[in-house]
Amino acid sequence: MRGHLSHSDRARAARHLARIVGRGDSLDNVIRRETNPLCLELTYGCLRHHFSLVEAVEARLARPLRAKDLDLFCLLLVGAYQLQRMRVPGHAAINETVSAARALGKPWAAALVNAVLRKLPTHPIGDASDHPPWLQGKIETQYGDHAPALLRANNQRAPMGLRVNRRKIEPADYRALLKRADIAFDDAWLPESILLRKPQPSATLPGFKDGAIAVQDVGAQLVGGFMREQLQGGCRVLDACAAPGGKLFHLLESGLALDVTALDNAPMRLQALSEMAQRLGHGGFRAITADACGLAWWDGEPFDLVIIDAPCSGSGTLRRHPDIKVTRTPQQVRRTNRLQGALLRNLWRTVRPGCTLLYCTCSILAEENDQVVESFLEAHEDARATGVVLPTGAATRHGWQMLPTDPATDGFYLARIDKQA
Repeated sequence: MRGHLSHSDRARAARHLARIVGRGDSLDNVIRRETNPLCLELTYGCLRHHFSLVEAVEARLARPLRAKDLDLFCLLLVGAYQLQRMRVPGHAAINETVSAARALGKPWAAALVNAVLRKLPTHPIGDASDHPPWLQGKIETQYGDHAPALLRANNQRAPMGLRVNRRKIEPADYRALLKRADIAFDDAWLPESILLRKPQPSATLPGFKDGAIAVQDVGAQLVGGFMREQLQGGCRVLDACAAPGGKLFHLLESGLALDVTALDNAPMRLQALSEMAQRLGHGGFRAITADACGLAWWDGEPFDLVIIDAPCSGSGTLRRHPDIKVTRTPQQVRRTNRLQGALLRNLWRTVRPGCTLLYCTCSILAEENDQVVESFLEAHEDARATGVVLPTGAATRHGWQMLPTDPATDGFYLARIDKQA
């Protein structure tokens, strides 16, 4: 990685980590204004390998640090990550991390930081999965012999997928722009899907400002492509958990004349969706702030397609959001399971007989996917799960599961449920 990693970068990364580890803040929120790629590397890396780094540091502390010194503990993780996972010379990693203790306003800790880091080996210890035990247990129970590969895949860096906005530019023409800019890429499964060989800031990509592309995982694009196949012109569509809008905008780029309602319960998320729509040049849809577990927002006219991109653990996106491994709990998964069931039961009432509901998550856990669908099917005689087949992934009992063991995609689940006429 190019650039010089200063002690201030290290201190800032430690503060970022302390907000996430100590307060449960999200990585996206914490790094929203962070522009230094080296600081971002430290922050992401320490979250990706959090559990093995914690184990290595705690084993070399004579006694635990005080709770108010969490930022200092996180600085030790930053130092350990440099020594074990980055190409930073050992003396530079130690000396600059010691200086970062002073930048944190804790000069008294310089000797402690120096002593702990000098005891650390300069390579990862053992074959740690770097997952919390509860999540590792769920993955091992569900995926059996495939679990080790899945755990390893979760610790890799996320790919960067692009979706060409066909309302703005033809996919072949956009590929020509990338070639002229000397940006290496591979084609994905859909004509509009592109996988960059090396991620880069989205604003530096040709045509980004003008709405020629959106950044979207190519697995999510496959979900959007499947949704598009269910439609014809004039269909009335509800995207019930619409923000940030990726699948919604993919549908709007289909060329079909659709009557679309976008629903979300968070005004700030809908505002971000509206800003994205403006950049991409999409209009003509209704955006409503409302709770999809109720029907006060509904005009009573049924929908031909209802999309529930349900809130979930995000366990399929750990490469992209490694903070999930640190902040999520089994209790939260149980709560989202109940919410998912409530969303399905409520929104089923808005589906036109003979039409379709698509339930999807970015989870790899059956209790948020097939188990939710199965409970719903058992309680609704007019519901039938019908087949889903995508170019990557595998069939489940009621739907289709993509996994990050395919390096091109995040983990996504999709089930199609038809309402009997």
